[in-house]
Amino acid sequence: MTKTTWRIGVAGLGVVGSELVNFLFERPRFAPGGVEARVTGVSARSRTAKRRTDIANLPWFDDPVALAKSPDNDIFVELMGGSDGPARAAVEAALAMGKPVVTANKALIAIHGRALAALAEATHAPLLFEAAVMGGTPAVKMLREAMVGDDVQVVAGILNGTCNYILSEMELGGRAFADVLAEAQRLGYAEAEPSMDVGGFDSAHKITILAALAFGAAPTYSAVEVAGIEDIELLDIRLAKDLGYRIKLLASASRSGEGVSVRVHPALVPLDHPLARTGGVLNALFMQGTRIGRIFIQGPGAGGSPTAAAAAADIADVMTGLVRPVFQSPAQTLTPIAPVDQAQTMGRVFVRLLVRDEPGVIASVTETLADGGVSIDSFLQKSIEGVSGVPIVLTTHDAPESVLNEAVRRMGQLPTLMAPPRVIRIARV
Repeated sequence: MTKTTWRIGVAGLGVVGSELVNFLFERPRFAPGGVEARVTGVSARSRTAKRRTDIANLPWFDDPVALAKSPDNDIFVELMGGSDGPARAAVEAALAMGKPVVTANKALIAIHGRALAALAEATHAPLLFEAAVMGGTPAVKMLREAMVGDDVQVVAGILNGTCNYILSEMELGGRAFADVLAEAQRLGYAEAEPSMDVGGFDSAHKITILAALAFGAAPTYSAVEVAGIEDIELLDIRLAKDLGYRIKLLASASRSGEGVSVRVHPALVPLDHPLARTGGVLNALFMQGTRIGRIFIQGPGAGGSPTAAAAAADIADVMTGLVRPVFQSPAQTLTPIAPVDQAQTMGRVFVRLLVRDEPGVIASVTETLADGGVSIDSFLQKSIEGVSGVPIVLTTHDAPESVLNEAVRRMGQLPTLMAPPRVIRIARV
């Protein structure tokens, strides 16, 4: 018998959870086919917290695990966050009962995705997580559904709106990182403890999920090389722009015959590239396939309404009977990503040096690079008001990263340097 009403339990009533509950109140028949979604239970840290949505008449559960197990709901929605603790316990409890789960929890899927997929498939329970990556922009659906007829080779983009806002505002306003971060915290774009975002870890969770979907692998968070934007200075942004680039926090996953490279790091992107033109809190993603070619999507990567819309889309998929593996292949066939040897990866870098204004400085820099087997692509020496010393910036031609790192190490020993070299990769997108 076809179910005409689906009862929804929602754990987590923050910005996203409150938006989702309010949406389900206002549009209970939003899904194709006219089936009804009805909220029949909620759970959160505080029952009395101020919320946009009135939950006074909804059954309340102090324990999200009890909500997950409740016979009074058919779908469990987890919006609490965290890779372990109550979120993991509640999701596991629902899946063990064969109950569909919708989650926005990128850390949970990135770290425990394979085990959760195995449990979901063993009990024939859908596990959906569109809202975990890029908010309301359908990156997960693109890879899990639209790209299944292709062989994806590269997935790369901007996956954290907080970092993108900070870098954009540093450039637009000519302000330092700390000042823009404080503003982002006041506006609600950044958490009071911002290291998950600015340290690159949020993006690392997301690219872990996308890499697993793109390459039919188990989510392998431990394989991601992570660097954040905390050390990016306004001087770097200005000089990069003088060379025709904009600095973005780039998350990428690419595969070759040697394995898979999964990285999160600041990168220089050409000013005319769509990623460079993605400003503010927006997210953007490239997917490169052997048959379809290159696809680019851009949209809101966070926020209550967009993320709640993504969760609602997953609820609709459950209600309309969509069935497919959690990742591209059955969980028991998934193997961890085999990372490539990054030292042998070819790449280009931007190097910024702060030197004393003395004769022979440029010659010593170029000789050091040449001795290390690195050739220069572009070079700029520019005095900047308010900056002690003379900034020199250069970009290199392609070379193995081990060679580039050794050349930079040698430059760091030059007696004319006033600070350690600043090195930022140049994006290969």
